[in-house]
Amino acid sequence: MICGSNSFHKKGIRNGKQRFQCSNCKAYLTHKNEGVKLNNQFVWFKKWVIERQVYKYLIRDSGMSQSGIQRLFNKYLKSAPTVAIRSKNKVHLLIDGTYFANGLCLILYYDHDIRYVQLYRETNQEKYKEIKEDLENLKKLGVDVYSVTCDGHKAILKAVRKVFPQAIVQRCLVHIKRQTRNYLSTQPKTIQARELLRLSQKITHIKTLEQSAYWLVEFKIWYDKNMLFINEQSYKEETKRYWYTHSKLHAACSLIINAIPDMFSYLDDAEIPCTTNRLENYFTHLKEKLTLHRGLRFEAKKNFIKWYLYFKNNP
Repeated sequence: MICGSNSFHKKGIRNGKQRFQCSNCKAYLTHKNEGVKLNNQFVWFKKWVIERQVYKYLIRDSGMSQSGIQRLFNKYLKSAPTVAIRSKNKVHLLIDGTYFANGLCLILYYDHDIRYVQLYRETNQEKYKEIKEDLENLKKLGVDVYSVTCDGHKAILKAVRKVFPQAIVQRCLVHIKRQTRNYLSTQPKTIQARELLRLSQKITHIKTLEQSAYWLVEFKIWYDKNMLFINEQSYKEETKRYWYTHSKLHAACSLIINAIPDMFSYLDDAEIPCTTNRLENYFTHLKEKLTLHRGLRFEAKKNFIKWYLYFKNNP
């Protein structure tokens, strides 16, 4: 109140807000709730991070100016929230990394059952020491990792077997199928490569132990028949070394052979995810948002990612 009085009464509504009048000096005022104001502003920030909201629509819906919105969002992007551990018992963990511009690599440790990012790391590549440290931190916090589904990156496999040796490992079937196709192309020239491509395309359709046994027999028959062709080597005069003549076929074959021990773990336990598709979708959605808001400085971009993870964890 202008006069300092605490005596006032309601006096109509203006612009959708309740007005009050001082009983002593008759001055008018509108009650302002800063907490409500901040919460409303935070809603616009969340929409900007999670939804397909750009400044044009935020200005229209919020009534704020573009400079005001930018100042508000820059304030939030100077810091970032923390992620809390939610689930600890029999966790089915998905681990995967993705790369952004400026060499940024985001590694997620995702709880498949509750659809929640338990931990994340922003780094420049998937490194054994860092992944081992992350898993050790999860272990110290009491997280019991029952299974790990990953793309087979050596650093991830080595770290998991070091920290959680009892955990069941499942290789992502979609990654095996996709990487085999990348090696061989969609239309291989040799009959051996075409047969291997056909075999790899069956992987994601295997639903029973009987089907996996048939597939393994079929793969072994193919490999025994083509072993000499697969491992054929040629001498390269320019490098003075022997190389695999059919290098792409050899690489695809080696990928599958190395994956076989951890390829069908999900058939013994239906709760184990056989792919990291949820993380793939997660990464795709995040990159779409960053593309929509391109122009962020590197540190702001890193904090944008952290806010995105926070909002996805707390819808």
